[in-house]
Amino acid sequence: MSVEAEQALSKVEIKLASARTRLIIDKPFLGALVLRLPMEEADPEWCKTTATDARKFYYNAEYIDCLSIEETQFMLSHEALHCALSHFSRRQHRVTHKWDLACDYAINPILEKDGLTPPPGTLRLREYEGMTAEEIYPLIDDLDDQETLDQHIYDDSNSDSENNVASPPKDDSETDNTQKEKQPSQGKGSQKSPDQKDSGGGNLPTGDKDSDGGGKAEPKDTNEGKGAEKPQPLSHQEKENLTVQWQQRLAGAAQQAMQAGKLDGEMARMVDFLLQPQLPWRNLISRYLNSLARDDYSYTRPSTRRGDPAIYPSLRSAQLDITIAIDTSGSISMTEIQEFVSEIDSLKAQMRAKVTLIACDSELAKDCPWVFEPWDEFILPKSIKGGGGTRFTPVFDWANQQDKTPNILVYFTDGEGEFPKVEPSFDVLWLVKGKKKVPWGQRVQLN
Repeated sequence: MSVEAEQALSKVEIKLASARTRLIIDKPFLGALVLRLPMEEADPEWCKTTATDARKFYYNAEYIDCLSIEETQFMLSHEALHCALSHFSRRQHRVTHKWDLACDYAINPILEKDGLTPPPGTLRLREYEGMTAEEIYPLIDDLDDQETLDQHIYDDSNSDSENNVASPPKDDSETDNTQKEKQPSQGKGSQKSPDQKDSGGGNLPTGDKDSDGGGKAEPKDTNEGKGAEKPQPLSHQEKENLTVQWQQRLAGAAQQAMQAGKLDGEMARMVDFLLQPQLPWRNLISRYLNSLARDDYSYTRPSTRRGDPAIYPSLRSAQLDITIAIDTSGSISMTEIQEFVSEIDSLKAQMRAKVTLIACDSELAKDCPWVFEPWDEFILPKSIKGGGGTRFTPVFDWANQQDKTPNILVYFTDGEGEFPKVEPSFDVLWLVKGKKKVPWGQRVQLN
């Protein structure tokens, strides 16, 4: 490495260290997370800007050299949040490219609101502010060819379940196959053992000779002076282990920042949301409705003809009256509504429940309510429409005007709307998609 290159690298390392120190002092939450990512210069052949595999922070020295100290802080924090939010393990069946875009759209507004300066090319759309990557993902067009500013190398893009087309063979594999075809017949004692197969690029391990026993040893690609090679995607077990580690690091970083009095605003709300126990909403609803359906006991005196004078409590199987309200303002997709209706139908089959369905955006839908008796299948009416603003008050006004109020009202919504000023006399279960709070009732997190 030339003297000029060494000086340039030293300058970049000083900038990264300075940016990390500033984060620790000014923004201890982000600083504590950034400290968990060792920094390593990467080969510019694969790393054009910055990257992370949830284990390290990789950087292109030339790119970092072009950034200001404030923009460098943004990139360090950006990669650390990808890890802290476990984006590497939350993709599941989703297409890698769309998921990467969704993750960047979710992170960047949070960092900007926290006072960090994004570099040119940072992805940002105002309509995605306050949304999680899972909420943003279905809103991204399948043909969106935008690229993230950084690289997420914890995943394998060839593993997309929605893309079953076999990828073409890599050049180094083709070279490897060609070399094997050209190898002469191997004599006794010169044959390679199975554990001496070529690694990735087809080069033999250090010290190995050609198969004929007399040729030169294959040159070893040391990648000297070019930075770190691109790491392999994470295995399933590595993802599980790293998820636990980063959750612990997130909690520890939040505690340190709160003690320093430097965790507030959007960042504080995000941390509070992430550290809440995320229980499966289907299990919570099932448990809640079953408890309502089976908590009434009867002490009615039995018939004297039975000959037993004792009075034992018996479980009374009364019909449950459930009102289901669906927010049709446009923030909830019809696919999500259909999944919710199917889940309620399966629960309804387990108990004697009469279900009344109401659709509402800023006002009640024209044809509602729809009533389903215990023996009816609970299905989504074709006439449900919406798309306006959101007000919850019409649903509660309707319920209070009925001769008999429901045992429980389950409201499926994103929580964005006008709530009644007075809490109703009946139980309310809010199934909320997003981070919004509710003033009263039981709140269940959807996503």
